[in-house]
Amino acid sequence: MIILTFILLVAVLLGAAAYSKRYQSARDGVGTVEPHGIEMVSLQGRLQAHVEKLAGQIGERNLWKYQRLEAAADYIEGIFRASGYEVKKQKITLEGKDTWNLEVQIKGASFPEEIVVIGAHYDSVMGSPGANDNASGVAALLELARAFSNTRPQRTLRFVAFVNEEPPLYRTQYMGSRVYARHSRKLKEKIVGMISLETIGYYTEAKDSQAFPFPLLRFFYPTTGNFITFVTNFPSRSLLHQSLSAFRRRSDFPAEGLVAPGWLIGVDWSDHWSFWKAGYRAIMITDTAPFRYPHYHDSRDTPDRLNYSEMTRVVAGLIGVVEELTRGN
Repeated sequence: MIILTFILLVAVLLGAAAYSKRYQSARDGVGTVEPHGIEMVSLQGRLQAHVEKLAGQIGERNLWKYQRLEAAADYIEGIFRASGYEVKKQKITLEGKDTWNLEVQIKGASFPEEIVVIGAHYDSVMGSPGANDNASGVAALLELARAFSNTRPQRTLRFVAFVNEEPPLYRTQYMGSRVYARHSRKLKEKIVGMISLETIGYYTEAKDSQAFPFPLLRFFYPTTGNFITFVTNFPSRSLLHQSLSAFRRRSDFPAEGLVAPGWLIGVDWSDHWSFWKAGYRAIMITDTAPFRYPHYHDSRDTPDRLNYSEMTRVVAGLIGVVEELTRGN
């Protein structure tokens, strides 16, 4: 067992080195997205408004703050509808209360049977208003849906706001993304890739602000927490490669990739895990949450803690990722 663990850790480190080297040239000389201009300013304002609504006005939202959870669902549904979508609601009932996954879809023009899912959970952990975790991811989800509302991608594109991601419902039968992914598998839907937007709003230039689940990773990744991270397991590594390459072609915002076993701390901490379990390829895009953010899962995770200019640059880069993944063969 010790030998096997050692071999797997070596594989993680070699993979980290390979990804760091592979993408270094992609970082150099790329500068197509800058945080200025009328559209970028408007995007930043909308992202901040979503976070302030969900984490500021509504605040803690989960099964034990049920009216607030419903208020968050109503807000998300309203924004989706304002962008021109018809909203499909998937009901999950527990403790006598109905909770909802919220889905909108653009049917693919050339490969409608091939589906790309972009998702983010909108509940917050008990005791936290959940600005970064995960109003930031929901804000990005809403603005990506808005950006693509008048397009016709080659593959079918779905945007899904998931409920019940946070403990104690994480990994239970009531976890929203778990219900969704299982249902998709039952229907034999061909989901070719899923992206989980998880805690994407905090960036800092402070020295040694970036921690790691495994200490030796600091030799392969920046120790300043000013980058976005694409994370997945080995079966989904091709999806990560494609997505990270697309991001770096669109944006000069610092971005890193990590392919590691699911048991490495933090690698499976979001809704992408549910899609892995259903046999689909999935990745998480994150600011690394507790490995950087000092207010993770506590009462100080408030809208004023986030870096909206950097978050806007990330979302602008994600537009290129969605374009790439929905292009089809």
